[in-house]
Amino acid sequence: MSNENPFLSEDVFAKPAPTPEPAHVPAKATILTPTIEEKSQLLKQREMLRTQPEVQQLATKIDVKNQIAVLEFGKETAAGISQFSDRMLATMRTSKLEQSSALLNNLNIIMDRFDPQDFKEEEKKKGLIKRIFNKGKEKLETVLSKYDTMNKEIDVVYQEVKKYEVEMKKGTLELEEMYNQNLAYFQELSKYIAAIDVKLDEIDRQLPVLESRTHDGNQLAIMEYETVRRARELLEQRRYDLEMAQQVAFQSAPQIRLLQQGNNHLISKINSAFVVTIPIFKQGLIQAVQMKRQKLIAESMSELDRRTNEMLVRNAENISQNSVRIAEMAGSSSIKIETIENTWQTIMSGIQETQRIQQETAQNRDAGRKRIEQLQLEYEKLKKGGM
Repeated sequence: MSNENPFLSEDVFAKPAPTPEPAHVPAKATILTPTIEEKSQLLKQREMLRTQPEVQQLATKIDVKNQIAVLEFGKETAAGISQFSDRMLATMRTSKLEQSSALLNNLNIIMDRFDPQDFKEEEKKKGLIKRIFNKGKEKLETVLSKYDTMNKEIDVVYQEVKKYEVEMKKGTLELEEMYNQNLAYFQELSKYIAAIDVKLDEIDRQLPVLESRTHDGNQLAIMEYETVRRARELLEQRRYDLEMAQQVAFQSAPQIRLLQQGNNHLISKINSAFVVTIPIFKQGLIQAVQMKRQKLIAESMSELDRRTNEMLVRNAENISQNSVRIAEMAGSSSIKIETIENTWQTIMSGIQETQRIQQETAQNRDAGRKRIEQLQLEYEKLKKGGM
């Protein structure tokens, strides 16, 4: 049998997840109905299957005199579809998307405490040095401790985000395994359906012969004819049941791809906004704090030198020049506050975008789960009606 994916002529869900556009309207989960071309392709594949030795062997195992065996033909594979759907629903319910909301909230709280004014170079009223020495309301260690604590808290969230990224990648691989398993179920059901078609053709050739034997009122011939005719009806019903199970597998494929697409969106956003930006932000934060500490020490020393120079007039000029040079070196920061603000804005934007994607993924997941549950109920109703 061909290894070509029979679900779709072009599996759009197998393509890499595109980068979400701004102001994107959340996509709704849809159930794909096979087109005429796709149905024709499936029929051609079924015709090819009928000539395969495995299908021929399955057809020979159908005992038309055993109605229970006819009704249970292919039940293992059909039951596998039901179990597969249960597993897919369980995967949706146990998704760890909800846990990421707590991480995003924690990161939001931490980032809200970031105050660019703490690092502004202002000379008169609002500068950090003036607030510390002139007003005496805020000590340097309070500001430094604040950002040291922020740095540690960001590190904790960063480590958790990395763990979550690993879980998302693992989930994507599991979904790919489920997709392949679903494909295997679909192909297996195709063989059973083709075997029923082979058997129905055989019965259709037998029925006229059996019917001709009933014309003389032979009761045994009549019973045999009715048995085979009834078996044909049961096989028709069984084929319909298996086709419904196959349809469940067919419809599950795009649902799995939707889940994978949601995972890929989040993994992409985690890499771009968190895994890359957070370390850069942390480094800039640490360097800005250290430079502020050095600047304060340099200016404190300058102030002490100035007061000393009032008593040491002779050395005032030289000490003043040295103090100016120290202040210039201490005040020239390699990290600009604009850089820290930009990285902060990037993280905040990433948080908002990820929350939006989570809502979209949750909607897709709920829609997929509800549709699969509906298909299972329809399948069970049809199955009971056929029994």
